[in-house]
Amino acid sequence: MEGLDVLAEMGELTRRGQAFALATVVWRQGPSSSQPGSRAIITAEGGTAMAFTADVSRAGNVEAMVAACLEAYGRIDVLDNNVGIAETGSVVDVSEADWDRVFAVNLKSAFLAMKHVIPVMVRQGGGSIINISSIASIRHLGISYVSYGTTKAAMNQMTRTTAVEFAAKNIRVNAILPGLMKTPMVEHSAGLAASYANGDVEAMWRARDAQVPMGHMGDAWDVANAALFLASDESKYVTGIELVVDGGITLKVS
Repeated sequence: MEGLDVLAEMGELTRRGQAFALATVVWRQGPSSSQPGSRAIITAEGGTAMAFTADVSRAGNVEAMVAACLEAYGRIDVLDNNVGIAETGSVVDVSEADWDRVFAVNLKSAFLAMKHVIPVMVRQGGGSIINISSIASIRHLGISYVSYGTTKAAMNQMTRTTAVEFAAKNIRVNAILPGLMKTPMVEHSAGLAASYANGDVEAMWRARDAQVPMGHMGDAWDVANAALFLASDESKYVTGIELVVDGGITLKVS
């Protein structure tokens, strides 16, 4: 996909006495700025990390990414599918090209990653897969981004189906549904800022905070801590769930 820069970080993370390989994919448009910071976080925790740039909407790129991880670490215990973009618009507004692009980045990437990682996990006796979905998959959030919500709803069903089909192989597959998060992807989405506050990012932050019962948006660490639980043996009897991390917003009627 032209112009798509995807960072795949495969590190070894140690926490609470448990060590496991961690594969995370992070989407960025343009030059990636997250490689040094992400590697620094992992190495500061006493682990090691490797960055791999790929277009995860292409099977060959994903195969190469998986091969690089196996060459470096010998196994893949955790796969975290965290690639995503958001385009605003209803079914009338969205172009066919944008529809296809959002599906390729948000959904096809997770399909390809699972397709090539699950055989590795089967051979090694198990693993944990975490798909980062969204509460937009189960609720209308007041703005129109039908392509985004539809890809995440499809991801939820792919998570359930795959969890059932590979449970006997000791492979757990779960989804996390983040709510309104204060992240770079949201900050740099011109469509979201326009939909919330006529392009005013600070006004958008205030509007999103006001939507949440807890009074503020979450951040990337809220999702990361949920993923850590699902990656660890502390969730060894948990599969096929949709873990909502949203400050209570989906509890509201409107």
